[in-house]
Amino acid sequence: MRPQNKKEVLELMSDFLLEIGTDEIPARMIASATEELQRRLGELVTRERLAEKADVEAYSTPRRIAVIVHGLTAAQPDAAEQMLGPGAAHAFKDGQPTKAAESFAKKAGVALSELITVTNLKGMYVAANVVHKGRPAKEILGELVPKEISALYWAKNMYWRLGKPERFVRPVRWLVALLDGEVVPLEFAGITAGKTSRGHRILATEPVEFTKPTDYAEKLRAAHVLPSYAEREHKIRKALDAATRAVAGARWREDKGLLDTVVQLTEAPSVILGNFDEEFLALPEEVLVTVMRDHQKYFAVEDASGKLAPHWLAVLNTVTDAEGEAIIRHGNERVLRARFKDARFFWETDQQHTLKDRVAMLKNVTFQKELGSYYDKATRTQHLGSQISAIVTEYYPQHRQGVVYKAALMAKCDLTTELVKEFTELQGIIGGLYLVHQAERMDIPEGSAAAIGEAIYDQYKPASMEDDVPRSLEGAVLALADKADTIAGMFALGMIPSGSKDPFALRRAANGMVRILVEHKLPLNVVHILEEALRQYAGSAAEKHFTAVAEFKQNVTAFFRERLEFYLRDARGFAYDVTNAVLAEGAENVLDAVARAEAVAKVRGSEDFNAISASVKRIKNILRQAHESEKFPAFALAADFVPQAANDDAERALAAKTAALAVQAGALCSNKQYDEALAALATIRRPLDGFFDKVMVMVDDDTVRGSRLALLQKVNAMFQAVADFSEVVTGTKAS
Repeated sequence: MRPQNKKEVLELMSDFLLEIGTDEIPARMIASATEELQRRLGELVTRERLAEKADVEAYSTPRRIAVIVHGLTAAQPDAAEQMLGPGAAHAFKDGQPTKAAESFAKKAGVALSELITVTNLKGMYVAANVVHKGRPAKEILGELVPKEISALYWAKNMYWRLGKPERFVRPVRWLVALLDGEVVPLEFAGITAGKTSRGHRILATEPVEFTKPTDYAEKLRAAHVLPSYAEREHKIRKALDAATRAVAGARWREDKGLLDTVVQLTEAPSVILGNFDEEFLALPEEVLVTVMRDHQKYFAVEDASGKLAPHWLAVLNTVTDAEGEAIIRHGNERVLRARFKDARFFWETDQQHTLKDRVAMLKNVTFQKELGSYYDKATRTQHLGSQISAIVTEYYPQHRQGVVYKAALMAKCDLTTELVKEFTELQGIIGGLYLVHQAERMDIPEGSAAAIGEAIYDQYKPASMEDDVPRSLEGAVLALADKADTIAGMFALGMIPSGSKDPFALRRAANGMVRILVEHKLPLNVVHILEEALRQYAGSAAEKHFTAVAEFKQNVTAFFRERLEFYLRDARGFAYDVTNAVLAEGAENVLDAVARAEAVAKVRGSEDFNAISASVKRIKNILRQAHESEKFPAFALAADFVPQAANDDAERALAAKTAALAVQAGALCSNKQYDEALAALATIRRPLDGFFDKVMVMVDDDTVRGSRLALLQKVNAMFQAVADFSEVVTGTKAS
């Protein structure tokens, strides 16, 4: 029988389709669930030996998540196993099998004559060579896929069948499970899988039947459903472009977050262009765009100069004729007009009180039940901001401390406004706009008002890793103080994020602090900021509720180390060993840690530093062994290298080089010139190699041994000023 070629092998492989049909899933939950289902099915088929490497396609719409797994075997390959049984002496007596041998043979499914003896470190045992027959893929998938479906994580899920245990984000209405053209017998939530799906809710009334998994996308397109996220996004972008061309010189305003949302809200997307009265352009753009974006899911339109134009774009989940579009457009314009009128009314009503008038109102707005009101938070933030400002001014004399002081007091006042109560997405932004608008009434000079307003406007930035940091130094300090106050209070209460639980978004606040420190080049100690933030609570009613003050420093240090590790690895893309090496030598000064990571990343993988990293590992091992040695129970480390104890040229050469480098590299590190410091430290390679080639460190003479250990400790300390090079993986290039 001739061997099968690659093409024939591929033709023997099977495809598996799984589709979970539901009521409409919230847009924000679809992507993560689809990725998880893709991962889970990929892990299942490799774990069960149905594929060497999973090839899994994922699809999703508001009413379904689906995967197609390619290249499955029809059944698991047979698996050989040697089962170990009882001891040989216990299994056979006088050459005859005992009950123990008979029981083991029965369990293994072999005849007594097929038992063998094996010897291991514990002695001689009987064993059996067993071949486990591979199970069919259809049987395995039918048994295990429902477990993977039920294990999917949803931020919120629901029961919908009275007295039944299953939970899902929305009621499951249908299941498709096909292995090639054959239905896989599986069940979830009372629904038995078949080969029939559903098309668009309005445009396709007939069921959609699949004959094989690879027909999936084509059959759904025929039923007015685009199952691919990328395909829907492309169609929406083209439709937005086409609709905008109806307005001369206009373009739709790019908005990735909104685009993601409308892609996940639609199965058959189309776009309509609408208009609003130009009189509403008297309101700030931020207000108009927020109403359109967050409340109506409309894209804003801007003119050639980038200013907002009196038009909007809506993405529909259907296709209609010109008459239908006109009706939809008219209805949407009426809704938007009403929302804009509300916004204008709230804006005008809010002008009855200035932000300064509203400071006292904050006493009636709760920040957190144990931490008090927003008035309490404002005064704490004001004092903390002043202390941070004083340090920042040492580095940046142009920093305006008074701007931070005034901004901190009024930063939360917009929480008392009608506009923010109605449109909560605008908090901070409205405060900044009102400050500038009301500056004359509050006797604030125009220049100061612009700076204070900008700081208030930016106080919540960055809201994500993609968001910008505050534009001004004053805004950066205000944001730092505000975030630090929140983190300090919550940690003192013992409300520390764990796992996926972070109800007060403390990780996001800490990520924001890290980015602000880096991008504004603020060489501040983040743990000192948090400790100072905690001191602002002294004597307050909140302090009586604190339960985790004793471990506060330890907790916030570990927390920010974790956040800085996330920033270095995930946001900046540093290799894991570079990150570990840098953080091992301190993570409290964020800007300094990033500078050290940049320097280490440049030399990682070079010949000199591969050798040096290996030597540093050796140094640390020697120092550790010296501490732990039973032969030298009194670990004698000289205060410094003892020249008269040196009896080898290699030892004296390393000592001379170390003394010179300690001064040179020390000065460079003090000035944060880590690139230059590492270039200088690289020159120690030859003396260090020579030392290890010719010198024995752990000799019997206490003076000589102590002197050599002191020399190695000094070498190690020079490198530790930058990073722990023993953490760096040698023999690799920078990634």
